[in-house]
Amino acid sequence: MQKEVKRKARSRWRKAVMKNWQLYVLLSPVILYFLVFHYFPLYGLQIAFKDFIASKGILGSPWVGFKHFERFFDSYYFWRLIKNTIGIGVFTLVVSFPVPIILALLLNEVKSLKYKKFVQTVIYAPHFLSTVVVVGMLLLFLKTDGMINQIIKLFGGTPIDFISEPSWFKSLYVFSDVWQTMGWSSIIYIAALAAVDPAQHEAAMIDGASRLQRIFHINIPAIMPTIVILFILNAGSVMAVGFEKVYLMQNDLNMSTSDVISTFVYRSGILEAQYSFSAAVGLFNSLINFIMLIMVNQIAKKVNETSLW
Repeated sequence: MQKEVKRKARSRWRKAVMKNWQLYVLLSPVILYFLVFHYFPLYGLQIAFKDFIASKGILGSPWVGFKHFERFFDSYYFWRLIKNTIGIGVFTLVVSFPVPIILALLLNEVKSLKYKKFVQTVIYAPHFLSTVVVVGMLLLFLKTDGMINQIIKLFGGTPIDFISEPSWFKSLYVFSDVWQTMGWSSIIYIAALAAVDPAQHEAAMIDGASRLQRIFHINIPAIMPTIVILFILNAGSVMAVGFEKVYLMQNDLNMSTSDVISTFVYRSGILEAQYSFSAAVGLFNSLINFIMLIMVNQIAKKVNETSLW
């Protein structure tokens, strides 16, 4: 009986694939990408529980259990890395997440199509700048004799060493990220707002609702499921602070606030060749992100009845 059920299921699956084979062909590069760069590398995670020796390979290296995890938990840098990584991640989430929503709501109210397209072009442009260029602009504008300090001096102030001062690192990282990503991130909200039925606004206007009331009672509820889904995804990557930008902005003077797990993994794994230790640290970071994703998803499911699964 079970064999017959399995045979029928395989037959239905085969017919579905043959019927929509063009869609599966289009989907195959994406599937291949995730398999090659995300799933196959999971095989190498076992070195986090081994003393990896290159000459013996992954299978030949001896198992050591949680030795590398314990070493990381007991290390001098542990709490500094956790504090900096969570601090930057939460700061980025709190500041950068609402901005695209507000921007999309404002753009949706613009009636002039030409002006709207011009504003969209201007705010989308920074997204296409590489991280190296953005950090280069920061270094150029914020150095001690840069444009910002020249303006400060013009008004009688004292120049600030923004790049080397540890207290400025998080703010520079987050607000430059907001500037670079807010336009591009607003696209999905603009698309969601385009699906709002104009009849709802017309009915609200007849009832005397102001523009602000229509935004709060029609537009925001309409895009709320999108907001919740994107918030879950962003909350699940709080610990995944980007390596490139942090590394480029990092120097010996601001290390106390700029050193995060990703830069520590780079130093340990690439520069010091401690492959097993760095794999353990990276795995710990990924597990924290996974746990946060599950937690936020469950909370959203109970509060808003919208979730990833």
